[in-house]
Amino acid sequence: MTFFTIVLRSLTRRPVRTCLTLVGISIGIAAVVALVGMAWGYEKGITKQLDVVGVDMVVSNMSGGLMPKVFDETLQEKVSKLPRVAETTSVLMQMLSVEDAPIMMISGREWGGFAWNKLKLIDGRMPANGSEKAVVLGKIAAEVLKKKVGDTVQIETEELAVVGIVDGQAMVENGTIFLPLGVMQEVTGNEGKVNFIDIRVTPELPKPEMDLLSKDIHVIFPEGRAMVASEVVGTSQGFQVARAMSWSTALLAIIVGVLGVMNTMLMTVFERTHEIGILLAVGWRKRRIVYMVLCESALLGFLGGVVGVSLGALGLIILGATPGVSGFLEPDLSPKLMLISIGIAVVVGIVSGLYPAWRSSRLSPSLALQA
Repeated sequence: MTFFTIVLRSLTRRPVRTCLTLVGISIGIAAVVALVGMAWGYEKGITKQLDVVGVDMVVSNMSGGLMPKVFDETLQEKVSKLPRVAETTSVLMQMLSVEDAPIMMISGREWGGFAWNKLKLIDGRMPANGSEKAVVLGKIAAEVLKKKVGDTVQIETEELAVVGIVDGQAMVENGTIFLPLGVMQEVTGNEGKVNFIDIRVTPELPKPEMDLLSKDIHVIFPEGRAMVASEVVGTSQGFQVARAMSWSTALLAIIVGVLGVMNTMLMTVFERTHEIGILLAVGWRKRRIVYMVLCESALLGFLGGVVGVSLGALGLIILGATPGVSGFLEPDLSPKLMLISIGIAVVVGIVSGLYPAWRSSRLSPSLALQA
């Protein structure tokens, strides 16, 4: 009988208990995959959106959460006059409930600004001008709202005509409702207000020069920040809070898994006192007994991790297809997240087995054989 045969036999001896332990670990790992995958997916979606639109820097006041606080649109004129700035455009973006959709991204964009350029018409037309009370829908937003060109969409108290369907070339863009900035300000009661100024800098501007531009903007807008587009997600307080909440919630589920594995391994050690005594009597060293118990708990963690990753991935796919999430974010199912989750499960197994392994190493061969 080989070492690993003993390990496997131990786990199959009590199949019901082993399966229940695997369920506990799987739930914890599935929570990690689902919660972290949603957070990472949203972050990646925003990063890709900025890249598609062609934004180099973003000016905002992100201290308020995922959606920044509004500020006076006249700031754009001051920013556009700064050295190193090639082009600017103002945006008012909000997340609102729209008809049957619990939450939708709505983007009011300065008419004529570069933020409109990457939207490719699939059907219909763009708004005729900056004051037309009309919207164009990203193709996913059109599917979620079940709208076509010629229909109307109610935003707040206004009925706005759907004049076009567009491909935004990014998940977040395709799940967004677009309208001219002035119309968005009027509909939401934010006349003269925006919450983003998107900047394109002069070509091939080096990072030190970008930092100097950020400092210049901070002088004229002390309560806000100008961030390089690639750093918007990583430095935003709102995203950091969301990331921390997803990990902390997943941690609670993992703790439950730790307790389940530890209980299983303790019961296994107590039930195998006689067997462990025989192994010690035939020459097994105590460290090999410890290694055996740790291998059993690590294998439990690994199997639970594989099942948990599968459940979490399935959950993400289902969540990504629901109306409240579809078009709002694209869940992250990257190999990196899968490997991290399985790694966490194995660590959970090893940590859970430390105390049972220590207890098994304290057994005396003579006393164990008498048990």
